Parts: sequence; structure tokens; C-alpha cells
Amino acid sequence: MVRSIGPAWGRERRRQCAALPIRERDGVLHVLLITTRGRGRWVIPKGWAEAGVAPHALAAREAFEEAGLLGRTAEQPIGAYSYRKRLPDGRRAVCQVEVFTLEVEARATDWPERGQRRKRWLPPLEAAALVSEPGLAELLLGLCREAA
Repeated sequence: MVRSIGPAWGRERRRQCAALPIRERDGVLHVLLITTRGRGRWVIPKGWAEAGVAPHALAAREAFEEAGLLGRTAEQPIGAYSYRKRLPDGRRAVCQVEVFTLEVEARATDWPERGQRRKRWLPPLEAAALVSEPGLAELLLGLCREAA
């Protein structure tokens, strides 16, 4: 489902790359959500696209910096979603987020944003109920359909 964002959000478009950390426990797929540093909303690790950095590599880097996760990132996105973001300078932008799965293989003992966020492993259906971005919830629900 595509949502209209409206003219109040201006024309600025920003691109982000996100990691969707996944693991299987007792035959059940789980995904990792983290909280934002500001308001504590549940999200997935993501960052601004950078010239010269492959999107899947950037997603893996964000998963390490924000959640201390290491693993294999798919080179192709599983999907994308949009959301509205107020930038630090007060401007408003619509962010388009490409999402790459990250099969978690290890967890670091120390990482840049350790202690700044909470983390929670959940089945995709439960994770979809916690996130506030409808497009991200749809991606998570799509994982439920694939697993069925």
C-alpha cells in the first residue's frame, strides 16, 4: 500500500539503507527491533545512503553501529518503505528506505551506540505490531506470509 505523504512535507527526498536482522530459534523466524535514541520508537537499524558504499554494506555497518550485530547481508533488498522525517535543521523530508536482510552470525561485546538503544528479538508478526511505519510493518508481515 502506498500512502500519500502530502505537500506539507516538501519535495526533498532522502535515501536510506536498513538492515533487517534475522535469526531462527527452534524453527521460528525472529527479527530484531531497536529503539530510536530520541523518542524510543521501535525501528530497524538504518542510515543515510553514501556515494561509493554499496547499499547492503551500509545496512550491515548500521546493524553493527546501532545494535552490535555481525552477519551476512543479502545483496538485494527484500523491499522498501517510505516515512516522514524532520531533519535536525527543521526541514522536512520523505525518506525512502531500502531494506536488506542480515543473517546474524555473531554479536559484538562493544559497538558505537551501545547503551543508547534497547533491542528486542521478536517473531515478525509481533514486530509488525510495534513499529509505527506502515510500510515497515507490511515488510514484516510479508515475512510471516513467506514463512507460512
